[in-house]
Amino acid sequence: MPSARRMILGHVMSGLCSKMNRTKQLPADLMETPLNRCLNTFDITLLGIGHMVGAGIYVLTGTVAREMAGPGIVLSFILAGMVSMLAALCYAEFGTRVPKAGSAYVYTYVSIGEFWAFVIGWNIILEHMLGAASVARAWSGYVDSMLGNVVANTTMEITGEMHEKLLAKYPDFLAFGVCMSYAIALAAGVKATAMINSILTTVNVVVMSLVVVLGFWYATPANWSLPEQGFLPFGFGGVLAGAATCFYAFVGFDSIATSGEEAKNPNVSIPLATILSLCVVTIGYVLVSAALTLMIPYNEINPAAALPDAFGTRGIAWAKYAISTGAICGMTTTLLGSLFALPRCLYAMASDGLLFSCFGKVNTKTQVPLLNLAVSGLCSALLALLFDLEKLVEFMSIGTLLAYTIVSASVIVLRYRPISVEETVHLAPDTPGTDEEENASSSSQSSAVDPSSPTSEMIEIALAGRLRPQFRWLEPVLGRCEPGVACSGAVLLFCVLSVAVCFQLEVSWDEMYDGTWWALGLYGFLLFCLVACIVVISAHHQNTRGLQFKVPLVPYIPALSIFCNIELMVHLSFLTWLRFFIWLSIGMLVYFLYGIRNSKEGELGTSYSMLMSTQEAIRGWGATHSAGLSGGTRVTVTKIVKGRVSRKSVDKQAIIDDDDDDS
Repeated sequence: MPSARRMILGHVMSGLCSKMNRTKQLPADLMETPLNRCLNTFDITLLGIGHMVGAGIYVLTGTVAREMAGPGIVLSFILAGMVSMLAALCYAEFGTRVPKAGSAYVYTYVSIGEFWAFVIGWNIILEHMLGAASVARAWSGYVDSMLGNVVANTTMEITGEMHEKLLAKYPDFLAFGVCMSYAIALAAGVKATAMINSILTTVNVVVMSLVVVLGFWYATPANWSLPEQGFLPFGFGGVLAGAATCFYAFVGFDSIATSGEEAKNPNVSIPLATILSLCVVTIGYVLVSAALTLMIPYNEINPAAALPDAFGTRGIAWAKYAISTGAICGMTTTLLGSLFALPRCLYAMASDGLLFSCFGKVNTKTQVPLLNLAVSGLCSALLALLFDLEKLVEFMSIGTLLAYTIVSASVIVLRYRPISVEETVHLAPDTPGTDEEENASSSSQSSAVDPSSPTSEMIEIALAGRLRPQFRWLEPVLGRCEPGVACSGAVLLFCVLSVAVCFQLEVSWDEMYDGTWWALGLYGFLLFCLVACIVVISAHHQNTRGLQFKVPLVPYIPALSIFCNIELMVHLSFLTWLRFFIWLSIGMLVYFLYGIRNSKEGELGTSYSMLMSTQEAIRGWGATHSAGLSGGTRVTVTKIVKGRVSRKSVDKQAIIDDDDDDS
């Protein structure tokens, strides 16, 4: 009896693990969507710039310069921009692979599995809600400071102060109204949203250019070399702390990937818009922070309204109004970006069955998920009403960094994974199939192999995920692993070791600096293991077929992105992690009570649903034929590749004889 119980329990657990690890099967036509594909590269680029240039430049710059880095804020923005660029390159490659709404959630679902995809999607929801709420709070605070704090004083007179430490000092009804107003405006449709965003972003960029020009015109170089202060008054540690805070200013570029399902040509627009927007924003942040710290000494900066006060001290009163206009426009576009991305992430998860089906509906007239927009706008408004800016920004960073880490890992996993069965069918020109399959493969030039020279393409398919010839000495250790499994395991081990290294740097830095033997030995061992993981990954052949944009230097750049993101996550406070685990616990209830049972991938995976669907019943045995390709087709393609390679390299006469016989 106990053995029977163990067998039943083992069967249940194996079924649960298979459900949690199942990956999303992409449709044959990736461009088909109920959303409106109307955005060009210019629209998407301005959407990314608008999402990133907002509260960061008008609120964050003064705080970091005054309290963390001084003039070294220039280096802080450069470091934060470089770390963000590492993740942005990974997002750009995935944007060409999977042009679907959902951003990192969809990328994780395709590459790693359903459970981690839900975790990432659940945190993206939190990220965008907190992003919208924090910008609404900053918008309200900026306007209130221009009015002499009339709104705050009046509110506290009416409602009194909230004495709870976890909440803000007073409820911000202006921020609540701003969130709800812009959520209503977004219901007009994506094209109208893109037009409004383009106008406001253009105004914001013009104001930034004005700030840079006037700032350098009135610059005083001596402000970068104050007595006993210098360029780095808080040391290089202050630069790193500032970089961790400035990272918040770059979190908007993932809205570009979210718009992939509404882009006309996502293969070109997504990578180009991602790189362009991040470069423009990084240059803009560096120039504005340099102009600010050159105009006035860093210790005289007003963190609440740094730029207007800086120009006011220089006697340029008219510039204050222009800067205030740019600030309102910039924070508005950032708020629009968060409220734009959040409903589409809800839509992507609901379309896959992991969230409630009501969130998967799209309005036929506006082609916008209106219910998602209403719920996300209300939740963001409530957060803006009750929490202050500092708590919102700190809590938002953890979800963003986790998403960036998983996306970077997913790039490595997919690069070294053998080609899928669906692609294999299209890549075997000699494999017999139906007329429909032949017509489909001939019409799809992106997935079909050139019949005149198929050998190199098919060799790459067969070798994907296998050891390179120069690393055959690893065969006794990795030879029994299935193609791609060793690389996936090495990526997982690299992430775990990165956490250990970053945690040791945080806890035992003094012992390492003093040369304590155990600290140096442990650190050296962990670094050796990290390098070994990279060697194992790079020892295998990659699969780069069909990629319009490729991350350079894989696996080194994605691995560096993983390490940098984990390093920033380790520096977050314990209270932030506690809030994160509470939010994640709520998500686990949603997944295990609803998502795992209603997943569309679970429905597609059952043979009963494939046999009983009407479409497949009309085709006859179409479903079972395609399902049966899972093992046979892969073997067939491997045989074709081996046959072509051996015939080409060993027996050329046989090829000539075969051609003569055919003729």
